[in-house]
Amino acid sequence: MPSPTAAFRKGANALITGGAGGVGLATAKLCASHSMNLILVDNNSSKLDEAKSAVSSAGAGHVETHNLDVSSIQDWQKLKSHVEEGGKKLDFLHLNAGIGLNGDWTDTGYFHKIFEVNFFGAINGINTFFPHFQDNESEQKAIVITGSKQGITNPPGNPAYNASKSAVKTIAEHLSFDLAKSSPSTSVHLLVPGWTFTGLTAARGVTEKPAGAWAPEQVADYLYQKMGEGKFYAICPDNDVDWETDRKRMTWTMGDVVYERMPQSRWRDEYKEEANKTMEGMKLGAKQAD
Repeated sequence: MPSPTAAFRKGANALITGGAGGVGLATAKLCASHSMNLILVDNNSSKLDEAKSAVSSAGAGHVETHNLDVSSIQDWQKLKSHVEEGGKKLDFLHLNAGIGLNGDWTDTGYFHKIFEVNFFGAINGINTFFPHFQDNESEQKAIVITGSKQGITNPPGNPAYNASKSAVKTIAEHLSFDLAKSSPSTSVHLLVPGWTFTGLTAARGVTEKPAGAWAPEQVADYLYQKMGEGKFYAICPDNDVDWETDRKRMTWTMGDVVYERMPQSRWRDEYKEEANKTMEGMKLGAKQAD
């Protein structure tokens, strides 16, 4: 079978949500470098105009932009009707749009808004364009969904965000399993960025890329590398946290269930010393290929 990276090819059609900046725009530039046609979706009209110019300069074929609320299924249906005019179908779908909010256990709106965008934004995209990827046994196609390490290691501090990204991980895994049976030429990938310098970072007052952070283009390049290796999980390191450290943190987190520890034990005072010593001494099995 061809590599999943065969989805990146001249004339193929790519749709990217959250495509006006950050990782979405970096993925769009990656698609443009392969002369793909691009549909950039975002809720920031002014940034979409800038993104269109950037990807056109990077070598993209036809480029169009759409202002869209990913939590609105009506918006998705309108977009589908537009995309399918003339019989067009997607070859690459990156469901990348997401938000991060702060709230507390009394703030119902905080939980609803994060799930509406981070989880149902991805679900709406899958539901809308699933027919473009099912029963596919011909040219290679790919679906990429952006998750988060917080949806895996579950650190304290933002339960709604962590839960939304944990749900995204679960949905991506099921989608991969089901399409592997029905559509062997469609691959699914969970992209999990590490610390990445994006517009959201800048909005918090950080105007220059910190030394420990990756640029969005590094995340897109890593996605391409992992797709080339046939991997489902593209869990990115950064300049502060390497892959081995990520593996140890994820292994410890799963141990909370297996060994019946208290949840989020790595951050509890009674477990901190044990967690640090255990992770320092961990000898894990096969590593990711470099």
